[in-house]
Amino acid sequence: MQIIIRTVRLLLLATVVLAAAPAISTADAIDRTSRVIEGIGSTPIRLDATIADVTIVGSDRDNLSIEIVRRAPSADRLAQYPVAIDQQPDGVHISVVQAEDGRDASLKTEITIAAPASAVFQAVRVFEGRVKVTNLRAACDVDLRRGAIEATRLAGRIRLEAGLGSVDVRDSDLTAGGMMRLRVFNGAVRVRFARPPMNGRILAVTFNGHLTSDIPLTMKDKFGPRFGETTLGSGDPVMSIDVVKGDIAITAGK
Repeated sequence: MQIIIRTVRLLLLATVVLAAAPAISTADAIDRTSRVIEGIGSTPIRLDATIADVTIVGSDRDNLSIEIVRRAPSADRLAQYPVAIDQQPDGVHISVVQAEDGRDASLKTEITIAAPASAVFQAVRVFEGRVKVTNLRAACDVDLRRGAIEATRLAGRIRLEAGLGSVDVRDSDLTAGGMMRLRVFNGAVRVRFARPPMNGRILAVTFNGHLTSDIPLTMKDKFGPRFGETTLGSGDPVMSIDVVKGDIAITAGK
């Protein structure tokens, strides 16, 4: 009986090993690319990616550090979305885009960028994934078609747009001469100020959703879209929020 039991156990173990074999053979291929660009100054930066999680952090530094990790089902498929980092007099262009306008979700990229806080991110364009931007104080323009945008401690000229997803802005500033434009087609927009802004003009509209604000707004919500506006101090800069389908929430600390 013991021999029979031991034989059954060995057969079960062999079955498990064979079942696991295909998973082992099809493990993701990984490619890593690193680049440091010195003396970036106010040179415009552009990023284009298809399926990507992007993290951009500004700090007290004068160079641009770029780390790109690509993951694909097999090594040969990495060629379908090559890495390109081009430095030209008119700007830096980072690209990890799938060939022939591909949208294959299995071809994933993780992009991490450490930049000067004063860096100008002229355009960050991602089809699907997540974008996190922190401590950029000059200019930041992000367009994500599917996914969530998280922004913390931004200032200057800010434009954040998501198609199907959300925009979440925390502890950011409305600065004179700047702007904050937030737009979502289907999803929520949340703005959380550490304290109520002293100056600015706030315009917020949702065509199909709720609008709430700790900052008193003049509301027009009896018919059609929910619209709120107010002018604080000098009225500069403008923060505009528009959502087609989803809620808007503005909160402010005391």
